[in-house]
Amino acid sequence: MHEHSAHAEHVYTSARRDSAAASSPVVASWRRCMTMHQLAPEDERAPLRVTDEEFRRAREQSGQLIASATEELDRLFTTVGRAGCCLLLTDRNGIALERRGAAGDDKEFQELGLWTGSVWTEASIGTNGIGTALADERAVAIFRDQHFFCANTSLSCTTAPIRDHRGRVAAALDISTCREDVNEMTLTILTQTVRDAAMRIELNLFRSAFPSARFLMVPAGVNSAAALLAVDRHDLVLGATRAARIALQLDDKRIAAGIPAADALHEAGVSQQEEIVEAEKAALLRALSRTSGNVSQAAVALGISRATLHRKMKKFDLH
Repeated sequence: MHEHSAHAEHVYTSARRDSAAASSPVVASWRRCMTMHQLAPEDERAPLRVTDEEFRRAREQSGQLIASATEELDRLFTTVGRAGCCLLLTDRNGIALERRGAAGDDKEFQELGLWTGSVWTEASIGTNGIGTALADERAVAIFRDQHFFCANTSLSCTTAPIRDHRGRVAAALDISTCREDVNEMTLTILTQTVRDAAMRIELNLFRSAFPSARFLMVPAGVNSAAALLAVDRHDLVLGATRAARIALQLDDKRIAAGIPAADALHEAGVSQQEEIVEAEKAALLRALSRTSGNVSQAAVALGISRATLHRKMKKFDLH
């Protein structure tokens, strides 16, 4: 009990202090919990739970998210499950839709509310990995006594938000553990693991939003793997991941206007006439490739005479 009162006092003191340390993301979250959500750190409470009907509806609305995440959750659980970790996938409202955990750890995690149907927002259960990641829209790690409520100080959580095909936060992926031997270095490794898994789920979601598109990887430095463009058969941009939007300064309006991929990638130095020439050359190359270089068959496929195709091949210096 003494530990609990000491933690509560630490939360109150830090939240009131006006210093550099008090502007940390954790302390900013503690302040939100006290002022916006009217919570007190010493209160004994579990996270709110939705009704069975609300849970069913939340899963229904996030059907594509769950489908895009299932394989990744299973893979991630084989990596961290035996180490006493529990996985939660929540929607944008912090409702836990999917869970992975070892049967031996179930009782402890269930008592803490790390279970499907629980709501892990800051308003529900104070500063925590999921709620704070959703509030700040970025990956966070909340180590033991960084949690707001005294009851959660045995927990260490690391969470990454998952964005939809328009770059908006749609979900959160969390790894939580009660193990006493977890230190900040272990949590750093888990943080990178959860970020990588969240990125793969995000890319699965993005690809499923544009099932007939082709995908281009955008050179975007450290975020290259996450920076994708979806383009149609005319090379117009259909969509862009958040990393691609940031790298290329794209938004919904520019995408809806039908921007060519070459323009988005800042390759617009060629004239319209040059584009037409390149498009014709590309069409000839595709036809010849499909017929393994058979000029007669390629001419038939293109609907032109063999002589015309030979003339065009000479023009473009194609052999």
